[in-house]
Amino acid sequence: MKRRPILLGIVGDSAAGKTTITRGLTRLLGPERVTHVCADDYHKYDRAERARLNITPLHPECNFLDILELHLERAHYGQPMLKPVYDHSTGSLVRPEYVEPREFVIVEGLLGFHTAAMRQFYDVKVFLDPPEDMRCLWKIKRDTAKRGYAAEQVLTEMERREPDSRDFIRPQREFADIVVRFYPESGVGSDQTDGHLNVHLVLRPTIPHPDLTYLVNHKNGRAAGIRLELGRDCGRPVEFLEVDGSVSREHTAELEQAIWKHLPDLRPLRADQFGDYNDGSEVRHSDPLALTQLLITYHLLRAYSKDSPMPFARPVAALSRLESVPDGAPVETIAKQ
Repeated sequence: MKRRPILLGIVGDSAAGKTTITRGLTRLLGPERVTHVCADDYHKYDRAERARLNITPLHPECNFLDILELHLERAHYGQPMLKPVYDHSTGSLVRPEYVEPREFVIVEGLLGFHTAAMRQFYDVKVFLDPPEDMRCLWKIKRDTAKRGYAAEQVLTEMERREPDSRDFIRPQREFADIVVRFYPESGVGSDQTDGHLNVHLVLRPTIPHPDLTYLVNHKNGRAAGIRLELGRDCGRPVEFLEVDGSVSREHTAELEQAIWKHLPDLRPLRADQFGDYNDGSEVRHSDPLALTQLLITYHLLRAYSKDSPMPFARPVAALSRLESVPDGAPVETIAKQ
């Protein structure tokens, strides 16, 4: 049977780093194997209409999430779609584009995990969770450089969006298999946004992670700036993988090689070929970012190497009916659904 595409969902607030992660994954997997879908293209209203209606793009009612559910289903089964397009530079809705899923489909946006119907189509779910003050700095830098805003306008808009961020964006964190948090070594409040950011990864047992204990738990592991520890997140058992921004290139290379061993389907890239991010007009490199991209790539290839004949997931209509069943409903009620 035809192998279905592997779907990765990347969710996070505006300027959390979704596009940066996606760009690195595309380089690692090969652009010819990846289809990129921006979930924010599914906005119902353009920028002028949102201002008139006093609604933010973070609100579910501002997006055609039902159409996104159907398109995720089509992508899951390898079927093409006519995807809407939102031009972030002008804030306008433009001509839709015809999209055919390749071997890997990366769906990134604000509300990709909002419904159960969406979540069940992903093979891997990643949530980006930077400290809010650092995300604010990233958003100011991006929106003033690329979208023509003044810094004061960006701050005002972030304040207006905060209730929707709190109610709709941040709650999606609980559905992720991997939670990624880049943060400055000097702590929250720092303006440090360069390649020396630390990364804290929450690895949930909802998917099997590679065994890195032999590498990061040796006697020099903590001194080397790489730590793997057991803990709890939201009351659930998880693994925490931390990589310091100051980790040496030698120890970074060790961890990279440990992950590359799990990626036999890929030709290893040089360290300077991924892990890049834009800092204004300059392109810089981050080893913790590179390691994060490698780890996510491992999970995509692991899913791809498994036998994944179609069909696999429930149809969207079935999931929508199940969502209407109240918690604690008797088995016969669920069976009817």
